[in-house]
Amino acid sequence: MNSIVNYLKSVRSELKHVVWPTKNVVINHSILVIVISVVTAAFLFGLDTFFTMVLGFFIS
Repeated sequence: MNSIVNYLKSVRSELKHVVWPTKNVVINHSILVIVISVVTAAFLFGLDTFFTMVLGFFIS
């Protein structure tokens, strides 16, 4: 039981050293992740459409 208490105390101590991001940083990084995800999805959609058309050309 004593080891669990020591562990929790050390976790609390370490969390005081963490530099938490500001609200603006979190918002900016979230927007960046969403934009990159949408761009990647559009790119993959374009590739899928292109290869589907090419495959359809060879099959028919």
